[in-house]
Amino acid sequence: MGTFKIEGGHQLTGEITPQGAKNEALQILCAVLLTDEKVTINNIPDIVDVNKLIALLEDLGVKIQKKGKGSYTFKADDVNLEYLQSDQFKQDGRGLRGSIMLVGPLLARFGKGYIPKPGGDKIGRRRLDTHFEGFIKLGAQFRYNKEEYFYGVEADKLKGTYMLLDEASVTGTANIVMAAVLAEGQTTIYNAACEPYLQQLCKMLNRMGAKISGVGSNLLVIDGVEKLGGTDHRMLPDMIEIGSWIGLAAMTKSELTIKDVSWDDLGQIPTVFGKLGITLERKGDDIYIPAHKDGYEIQNYIDGSILTIADAPWPGLTPDLLSIILVVAIQARGEVLIHQKMFESRLFFVDKLLDMGAKIILCDPHRATVIGHDFQSTLKATTMTSPDIRAGVSLLIAALSAKGTSTIHNIEQIDRGYENIDERLRAIGAKIVRI
Repeated sequence: MGTFKIEGGHQLTGEITPQGAKNEALQILCAVLLTDEKVTINNIPDIVDVNKLIALLEDLGVKIQKKGKGSYTFKADDVNLEYLQSDQFKQDGRGLRGSIMLVGPLLARFGKGYIPKPGGDKIGRRRLDTHFEGFIKLGAQFRYNKEEYFYGVEADKLKGTYMLLDEASVTGTANIVMAAVLAEGQTTIYNAACEPYLQQLCKMLNRMGAKISGVGSNLLVIDGVEKLGGTDHRMLPDMIEIGSWIGLAAMTKSELTIKDVSWDDLGQIPTVFGKLGITLERKGDDIYIPAHKDGYEIQNYIDGSILTIADAPWPGLTPDLLSIILVVAIQARGEVLIHQKMFESRLFFVDKLLDMGAKIILCDPHRATVIGHDFQSTLKATTMTSPDIRAGVSLLIAALSAKGTSTIHNIEQIDRGYENIDERLRAIGAKIVRI
């Protein structure tokens, strides 16, 4: 189990460039299975979860060439479907949540898709019903082996239909879209997710020859085509990483520039950090954050009541940033209620922040009230274990702002979502060592 040792209390300075978006990568990489032609993808993050998926594709028989940093070509012209029934696949697929999105493309192109029950972060239940209900509505037969926790769908030919999703699941929508592009006839998906990463997937599929309209809305109409071709695609920067660096700058009173953020795809993120009192300046496509020498003050609602920050499906605030925002509020002036609506266990790292001296009231598993220190007292260093990707980075930000040297164990969780995070932080002045 890897460990970070972090000497906190240092101001950082300089520029940092966000990696390619993890959540986009997991969708886009699965889409290469929809064609036998070459697909080139750029700005792929070099992180554990994405590399696991690339290895899975290679084991499936996809020909993969690395062209440079973050740039790969994929050609799925000789897919080994027998691998899907192998013990190796049942083991490898289980270790990666994003492997579920292999099912849609495989079902669409080859008439069958299988997946072991995937793992991932310990942040509560993340059910797969939306995925499989969508496949069933397209005409697939569903089966589930309870002994092996192994799912499967099969169909001679998928047929377009109308469906109203029970939740605006991002991965569920992506999976159904990838199945529907090769289905016979027209598919309408209402209550579809419309995150920028899903928009990216739809734009890529349209360049490959798909016919998807309504991109960016929650009503997608897909006219099935017989075949898709190759394309080139560049992934967006990771908005969760961008939010992480905004929070880091504020908590450490650092002057930072975050490069090439794709401002127009950030949605509520700049607004929400602004409500915490954090100054963000747009400079071209960069975010400039001045050193907050006098701290930052949380805005109340116009009637004076306490601000509530909650997650919601896009265009609401992504749930992946709530743990970051909670940590940043620790040193704000004022109070805020953090309401985590979409997952069950994402606030279960608050005890570690309390050990560091934070003033947080955990109201219930979904809500926490943060009473800001206004930098009148600093957090104190401690030893912690990272429970999941986003909480791990939140604890890292807390440690970088704390007095003394902190230790974070189980940093493999952080590595699953952040590329060479220790090296990149050292480049802007952080005192962090990987052990």
